Amino acid sequence: MAESNHDGAEEGDSQLLSTLPTRQGMWKPFFLYRGCWLTPRSVTSVALVQSQFTPRPDDVFLATYPKCGTTWLKALAFAIANRTVHPIVSGSGAHPLLTTHPQDLVPFLELPHRDVHPIADLDKLPSPRLLSTHMPPSLLPPGVPALGCRVVYLCREPKDVFVSTWHYMNKVGEGFHIDMGASFELFCEGMTLCGPLWEHYLGYWNQSVAEPDRVLFLKYDEMMADTTKHVRMLAKFLRVPFTDEEVSDGAVEEIVSLCSFETLKSLPVNSSGVSDRIGGMPMENSSYFRAGKVGDWKTHLTEEMAKRLDGIVEEKLRGSGLTF
Repeated sequence: MAESNHDGAEEGDSQLLSTLPTRQGMWKPFFLYRGCWLTPRSVTSVALVQSQFTPRPDDVFLATYPKCGTTWLKALAFAIANRTVHPIVSGSGAHPLLTTHPQDLVPFLELPHRDVHPIADLDKLPSPRLLSTHMPPSLLPPGVPALGCRVVYLCREPKDVFVSTWHYMNKVGEGFHIDMGASFELFCEGMTLCGPLWEHYLGYWNQSVAEPDRVLFLKYDEMMADTTKHVRMLAKFLRVPFTDEEVSDGAVEEIVSLCSFETLKSLPVNSSGVSDRIGGMPMENSSYFRAGKVGDWKTHLTEEMAKRLDGIVEEKLRGSGLTF
């Protein structure tokens, strides 16, 4: 979510940016690209993905709005899809999730920035590919729906998204403090990276209603409440359903345990060290793991703030069938 402060061409294609509406975001200017607020380099990266990425019919995209459980979804999907190649053997320490950050096991489409890291890197991955994105459906490469590529979308209670975003930006935001009040105003206006949030949610929600076999729409809160049920649902959608033998042997529970927030957060590969997954801004690996709690907003937002955001989200989603 955070980016470096390079100037000039590295900030994005100047000709394209000059045609886009712009406003100050939480930590730098945002540009409105096809209805989505992005940073300058993100605009360039997304445009390159749209023009250069070649989807395959068996690609699966893990789509999330930022701070909606992306790392957890990556871990779960990787463990489920690769359980034959990488079985979970208690005490062996051999599973990739024990030694590799989940963010590195499922690559992003638009990150690291594609003006420096070529799209061709993704072409080298074997099929079927698990790929991740924060882009709304309107910015995905045109071939994705046409080829029938499947999408798993995970969303989260908007108030928790705001609190998680605010904490994250203050942790990785290049040494400056971001005021909660000012950040909340921007969030309520939809002025957030990859936002407005409700447009992002609605884009994938509407697709899931129209094409339930192609787009699986999940809620973070519901997954946390019954992870076992959702792991089995996810496996079926990924076309690798659990066999009766696997279920009786506890394979589902093993994946739930391995990918739990507590387990992942405690692993050295996730709790220590620094990596640059965006391009130009190294971050602590632990920055992807804070609390992961449902309802964490209650300790940060006033009743007035909560009611205001609830009202905005309810209005924006009215008539869609999607509620929080």
